[in-house]
Amino acid sequence: MTKPVTLGRYPGYDVLNKRDTPSWNDQTRTVIGSRLSVVDLPTFFDAAEWRTMQAVCARILPQPPGRDPVPLAAYVDRQLASGKLKGFRFKDMPQPAEAWRRGLAALDEAASRDGAASFADLAPAAQDTMLKQVEDGTLQAEALRGMPPKSFWSQHVMHDVVGAYYAHPTAWSEIGWAGPASPRGYVRLDNDRRDPWEPVEATPGQEAKAERENKRVI
Repeated sequence: MTKPVTLGRYPGYDVLNKRDTPSWNDQTRTVIGSRLSVVDLPTFFDAAEWRTMQAVCARILPQPPGRDPVPLAAYVDRQLASGKLKGFRFKDMPQPAEAWRRGLAALDEAASRDGAASFADLAPAAQDTMLKQVEDGTLQAEALRGMPPKSFWSQHVMHDVVGAYYAHPTAWSEIGWAGPASPRGYVRLDNDRRDPWEPVEATPGQEAKAERENKRVI
């Protein structure tokens, strides 16, 4: 697998360099290894749902070029395939698997009213407009069958897609999080302090220096 290219505030930093250091124990390596092994193909969604799901993820979290993308749709797909629940459920919402099926079908239904074969076939601006309707609760579709689109947005679309992104080491490198630290642990917890194994944030004119330091961080 190609290593992620870290852009922006933490140049040269790759949290995966900690894989064989005291920062991570065997359990941590196993969990992160399973996340890195997810293949960008569906096991829960059918072909039409998968295509719509990928389009939704691309609008919720567009990913930068120059690195391997986090397989967001596949992460959500695997959670649903495993029957994973959230530990709570609003009284007017179905369980996650049914909520996602209804929600994706509603997007395709609404897209068909606009003359498109599916949500994935809409222009990006039109997709954003439709997702905004889900967010504010105004999307109308028979497929919803009474499911509030606003709750689907907050409890599933945002929760699951954004959660999938920030569960991935690529996102940790991007935001400068040093990842799990067991058994080593974090020590310098005060404001503006960092442990030696945490990345250095670049400041204007100091990108090259930060990159050199981040390549030494383990």
